[in-house]
Amino acid sequence: MADSSILTLGTARSLLVDTSVYDSRIAETTKDHVFLGMSCDDGEDMLPKVETRVVLVGAASRNGALVKALQDINSSCIMTDNVEEFGDGENTDFETVFVLTDFDSSDYNYLYKRDNRIVGPPVVLHCAARQESLQFSCRPLYCTTMLNLSLCFTGFRNKEEVKNLVNLVHHMGGTIRKDFSTKVTHLIAYSTHGEKYRLAVCMGTPILTPSWIHKAWERRDEVHFYAEEEAFRTEFKVPPFQDCVLSFLGFSDEEKANMEERTLKHGGSYLEVGDERCTHMVVEENSVKELPFSPKKLYVVKQEWFWGSIQMDARAGESMYFYEKNDSPAMKKAVSLLSLSTPNSNRKRRRLRDTLAQFTRETEISPFPPPRKRPSAEHCLSISSLLDISNTPETCKYKRKTLVSSKPSKSSTPVLSKQSARWQVSKELYQTESNYVDILSTILQLFKLPLEKEEQVGGAILAQEEMKTIFGSIQEIYEVHTKIKVDNLEELLRDWSEDRSVGDIILKYSKELVKAYPPFVNFFEMSKETIVRCEKQKPRFHAFLKINQAKPECGRQTLVELLIRPVQRLPSVALLLNDIKKHTSDDNPDKITLEKAIESLKEVMTHINEDKRKTEGQKQIFDVVYEVDGCPANLLSSHRSLVHRVETIALGDRPCDRGEHVTLFLFNDCLEIARKRHKVINTFKSPLGQTRPPPPFKHITLMPLSQIRKVLDLQDTEDCVNAFALVVRPPTEQENLLFSFQLAGEETVKSAWLRTLCRQVADTICKADAEDLIQSTDPDSLQVSTKDMGSTLSKASRAIKKTSKKVTFPHRAVQPILYTSSIARHSPSMVNLPSMFERKYHTFSRSTTHLF
Repeated sequence: MADSSILTLGTARSLLVDTSVYDSRIAETTKDHVFLGMSCDDGEDMLPKVETRVVLVGAASRNGALVKALQDINSSCIMTDNVEEFGDGENTDFETVFVLTDFDSSDYNYLYKRDNRIVGPPVVLHCAARQESLQFSCRPLYCTTMLNLSLCFTGFRNKEEVKNLVNLVHHMGGTIRKDFSTKVTHLIAYSTHGEKYRLAVCMGTPILTPSWIHKAWERRDEVHFYAEEEAFRTEFKVPPFQDCVLSFLGFSDEEKANMEERTLKHGGSYLEVGDERCTHMVVEENSVKELPFSPKKLYVVKQEWFWGSIQMDARAGESMYFYEKNDSPAMKKAVSLLSLSTPNSNRKRRRLRDTLAQFTRETEISPFPPPRKRPSAEHCLSISSLLDISNTPETCKYKRKTLVSSKPSKSSTPVLSKQSARWQVSKELYQTESNYVDILSTILQLFKLPLEKEEQVGGAILAQEEMKTIFGSIQEIYEVHTKIKVDNLEELLRDWSEDRSVGDIILKYSKELVKAYPPFVNFFEMSKETIVRCEKQKPRFHAFLKINQAKPECGRQTLVELLIRPVQRLPSVALLLNDIKKHTSDDNPDKITLEKAIESLKEVMTHINEDKRKTEGQKQIFDVVYEVDGCPANLLSSHRSLVHRVETIALGDRPCDRGEHVTLFLFNDCLEIARKRHKVINTFKSPLGQTRPPPPFKHITLMPLSQIRKVLDLQDTEDCVNAFALVVRPPTEQENLLFSFQLAGEETVKSAWLRTLCRQVADTICKADAEDLIQSTDPDSLQVSTKDMGSTLSKASRAIKKTSKKVTFPHRAVQPILYTSSIARHSPSMVNLPSMFERKYHTFSRSTTHLF
C-alpha cells in the first residue's frame, strides 16, 4: 500500500516531452545524449510545465540517503510497495518518476511495459551531488557509469548476448551505434577481425572485451565510479593476438622461445609450423629463402607484423607485411620493371649494369678510414661501401648526385694525382664525421622522434622522464656536428689548399662541444640501464626496438650500440687532429692552431671526466638514500661525495646493540651509520608505477666527522680480532662515547680503511697530519671483545634484548623471570647463567682521557 502522506519537499517543475518526440529528435541527430532534460529557459515558450513527483518503490523507499538527496534537489517524494497504484499512466497532472533498486524484478517489468520513467538510486544521488534537478531519459536509467559514452559492437554471433549487453549499456547511460564512426568512443570486440576493428586501430579508439560492460554493471551502485577511468578500462583491452594461432619459421631457438612467450602474454597461442590450426606463420625473412609448403588459408607474414602488433597493442593489418619469396609473381613483376623489353633493351641493360657498378664503388663517405691505394686503384670495388650504415635515403641522394655527375665542378673535391698525407687525413676526418652525423641522424629519425610523437597508437611507449634519460642531449650533439661537417669540412675539402686551417674548425665549436657532450656522456650508463630495464618491463618498447633495429640504417646495431658513438667520438677526433699535425710543416700557421684545437678537445674531455665523477658521486649518494630507511634528507648535498663503505659488526651497546650487522658509509665530511633490517617491509612503488626493492638498512645516526676525536686500532688478541673503535663527542653529550666494531668481510684491509677514515677526518677539521688521529691500543683496556660473536649464546642474548624491547612489564621485578624463561627456550643449559646477561652501563671517559 502506498503511504497516504505525500512528502511535499518542493514544487520543482520540469519539462515534459513525449518519448516519441525525443526518440525522433535523437534519430534525426546523433543520439549522443542520454539525458533529455532541457533548461526551463530554453523551452519555456515551447512546452507546458508540469509538476514532477518521485515514487520510491520497495527497498528504495527505506533508503534514507535517497530521501535526503531528494530534499537537497527540492523534489516531492512518495513511498510505496505497490507500483500498480501509480504505474497505470492515467494521471496527467504529474510527471511520475519511479526509483527502483532492482532492474530485474516484476515491478520493473510492470513499469517498463507501460512506458513509465524508471531510474536507479545512483541517478538520484548523482543529481543531488551536482545540485541538479532530476533529469529524464528516454530509457530506464539505473546509473551514470557510462554517461556520454558511445559504443559499437563487432565480431558477435550470439544475438541474445548482444541484446543483453545493449540493455546494460543503456541502463548505465551509454548509447549504441550500429556503424563505426568518429563519434564512437569504444569498440566492443569479440575478435580482432573485421573492418570495424581495423578502423578502431587506425583511429586509436579503445578496443575492449564484453567483460568491461559486465564489470562496470557490477559497480553500478558506486555513484562516483566512471567506466571510462583508464585504470579500470586497461584491464579489459582486447589483446593483439586474440583468436590468433601463430607458428614461427627461421628463428633461433632462443628468439623463437621469446616470441612464443610474448604470444601467450598478448592473448594468442602457438603451434609448430605446418599445423592446420595455425592462422599465421611468422617468417624470419633474412634466413628463410623458401617456404616448406604452400600455405592455404594462412597468413604468411614477416616478423615486423609480430613486433608491430605488440608495439601498437593491437593486431596490425597483414596486407602490409606479407612475406614474398624471391621467385614470387610480385617479386618477378618488380624485377621486370628494371628491364622492360624495348628496341633499345640491350643498351638499357648495359646502362643499368654501369649504373649498378657505380653504386658499388667506394664513395667519399665510408665508416672505415680509406686505405692507402695507388691512384689507379681509386675506383676499385669496395665491400665496405655496401656495409656503410650511413646509407640513409638522404645520404644516398647525395651519393647519386656525386656519382652521376662526371664533369668536375667548383663544388667537387679535387682529385690530385699525388695527394698529400695532410689532405688524406683531413679527408678521413671528413669521412668519419659524415658517418658520425648519419649515425646521430639515424638515432633521431628512427628512435627519438617516433617515441616523442603525440597520439601514438596504443598510447605513449615511454614516459617523458625515460625519454630524457635515454637520449639526453643527443639533439644538441647532432646540431653542432652537422655544422662542423656541412658548413666547414665540406667547404674545406672543396677548396683545399695546404695552408687552409683544420684546427680553426674545432676551435670555432669548442664551447658548443663543452655544452653538448657532458650531459650525455655523464649519464650514458644510466641511459643504457634505462633501455635495458624498459625493454624488459615494457613489451611495446621491446617490439619498437625489434622493428627499428632490424632496418638497414642501423647496420644491425642495437640502440645502445648506436648511443655509445658520442662517447667515443671526441677521443677519435683528437687522434685524427694529432695525425694531421704530424703531417703539417712547421712553417704552416695551422700547426699552432691544431695544437690549440687538440688542447681544447682535451679540456672538453677533462671537463666531461670531472663532471662524470661528480655525477657518479651524486648517484652513489642517491643510492645510499634509497638503501637506508629513514636516512636524513640533508645527506643530499652538492659538495658531498661517497668515499668508502664497510660492513661491520657492533661490539658494544652504542650506537646499536652488540652483534648487530652495521654498515658504515664514509663521506668526505660525515659518517652514516646504518644497521641491517630484521624485517623487509613491502616494496615501494614510484609514481611511474615502477617497483623498487625495499631498503635493506635502517638509519641509526648521521655523524659529522668533526665529532670523531680519535680512531683506535685495537690490537689482535685471542678475544679480539680485526676490530677498531671510534672515540666520539656529540654536542649533546657531556662525556666521550666509544663506538666499537669488528670488520665483517675479509675484502676490507683494516689498516687501509683506518688510514682512509683518518684522512677524511683530518681534511674535515683542517689538520695536516692524519696519522696523529690514529692510535693502537689494547682492547682489554676498553673491555672490547669479539669472542662468541657467532655463538648460540650471543644470538640468544640478542633475541632476549629484542623481546624485552617489545614487551612492556608492569613491574620490574617480573623481568628476571621472563628473561629466564626466554633463555630456557633458546638454550636449556643457559638457565643457570643469569649473571652473563647483566647489562653493564658505564662510560669511557676515564679510560679514554689518556688518549688525548
